[in-house]
Amino acid sequence: MLSMAPGWDLEVERGPDWLIVKLHCLPENLWDAPPLADTLWTLLEQHFTYRLVLECHNLPLLHTMLIGKLLKLQKKITANGGMLRLCGLSAANRTVLETCRLDTRLPYFDTRVAAVLGQQPIKPR
Repeated sequence: MLSMAPGWDLEVERGPDWLIVKLHCLPENLWDAPPLADTLWTLLEQHFTYRLVLECHNLPLLHTMLIGKLLKLQKKITANGGMLRLCGLSAANRTVLETCRLDTRLPYFDTRVAAVLGQQPIKPR
């Protein structure tokens, strides 16, 4: 577990052409916007890849300050030919992205595998 960003513990794994980071928000960090995006960018550069999956199972609240940082990171990643995908968002956090109409800019998937493969779940008719 890494603690490069104050208020966050990050589990970092390397897959083929992807960096997978599991976010653990520490309780005292619930309302702050730490330098998470900068830390993630540094990790991407260190691993020589610009494809990132953020596992958000342990993210209690996707607040606007964090969304802003993720959008900035997404723009930087895209400018370098990469992509940012989220997985494991709670129903409430998915609703936040959809309400803000950011679900296409910050695409989310049910699982890590689906995020890497870019597979959207099949929706009933």
